[in-house]
Amino acid sequence: MNDVVNSRMKRRATGASLQHESWRIFQIMAEFVEGFERLSVVGPSVSIFGSSRIAPDNRWYQLAEEIGRQLSDAGFSVVSGGGPGVMEGANKGAQSGKSPSIGVNIELPREQTPNAYQDISLHFRHFFARKVMFVKYASAYVVLPGGFGTLDELAEILTLVQAGKSRKIPIILVGSSFWAGLLDWFRHAMVAQGTIEASDLDLMIVCDEPEAIVKAIFAHYESRSLEPSAAEQEILLEL
Repeated sequence: MNDVVNSRMKRRATGASLQHESWRIFQIMAEFVEGFERLSVVGPSVSIFGSSRIAPDNRWYQLAEEIGRQLSDAGFSVVSGGGPGVMEGANKGAQSGKSPSIGVNIELPREQTPNAYQDISLHFRHFFARKVMFVKYASAYVVLPGGFGTLDELAEILTLVQAGKSRKIPIILVGSSFWAGLLDWFRHAMVAQGTIEASDLDLMIVCDEPEAIVKAIFAHYESRSLEPSAAEQEILLEL
């Protein structure tokens, strides 16, 4: 008798779980639709990443602010994760410039409070939908010192470009002293063991000054358009 009751309860629980998961599909669709509609019209943009735990008096916050301002004045919308720390610095700098400051916010149990410097503010519950927004419209990635989330975004764009699932864009690491150990490990462990090619390291550029970052981005597009080509647009449809 207990087996019969348990079986019925299990079927009901499975059905309720499936119904819940089915409804989540519509939530996910709504996040993608809103993101596509609002970001597709902003023009060329640069996605900036870095730690949420850095205070406004920290040099990385201040550098992010200056980078955001210079990119904004150069005609790039600046996209950050919308939170505090480096993200706030980037948005603050961008908002003081000529181009839109955009926050792609995520709901988290802690650490993620939207900053006050967003001209366009999007809110996501699902990390994967948010990640697509960082990549799909980006003309460049600028990665300042950060934690696991920053490393996750860096690894994501490197993987997509390496695998040909995204167009090749500048991937700029800011802070040569901060990234030196990781780059050495890439070179002496991953390349040495054959898990990546030595040429994969060329996907990244290391810069320390805002002016060098802007210059590196324009140098990449010197002989091509900032807008994706028809072939690149097809690739981006499969993100």
